[in-house]
Amino acid sequence: MQEKIRELAARIKELRELSGYTEGEMADYLSVPQKQYQGYESGKDDIPASVLFDISHRLGVDMSTLLTGEEPRMHVFAVTRKGKGVTVERRKQYNYETLADNYIHKNAEFFIVTVEPKPKEYVPTHHAHNGQEFNYVLEGTLKVYIHNNVIILNQGDSIYFDSSHGHAMEALGEKPAKFLAAIL
Repeated sequence: MQEKIRELAARIKELRELSGYTEGEMADYLSVPQKQYQGYESGKDDIPASVLFDISHRLGVDMSTLLTGEEPRMHVFAVTRKGKGVTVERRKQYNYETLADNYIHKNAEFFIVTVEPKPKEYVPTHHAHNGQEFNYVLEGTLKVYIHNNVIILNQGDSIYFDSSHGHAMEALGEKPAKFLAAIL
């Protein structure tokens, strides 16, 4: 998995340089410290899927180009078979599987996200990104932290929110939580 992360980081750096943006300009656009952005490009720091989404928009490429190094080609429809989406494990607790990676010029990104249970001393790391997000719980129980609120979602529950507010997710209990995420 480390090799995939290094490849992703290298693609981001190369595309940023080809686009003529400095590290500082990208950090400002993402509203993160420059040192944190440098950590993204070096492969040392976690890049949340939502930040990858923002990076892809700034660089004018599909998010799947960042993830796979290949341009999406489908214009009319794209089928992703069960378990066959491109997977990204950016953090040990989170696994993202893209659901429409080969469709070109998407207006949103769709993922199946699996969140592993955390140790008792877990402190959530809140991330914010431009746009909106929709999450629908497929399995387990999900604790959502957003804008000074804590919401418990069970299988079949959903949440739609302004993702410019810091947010984090945590699986409750001893089983992973799995949810459909749409980033708009």
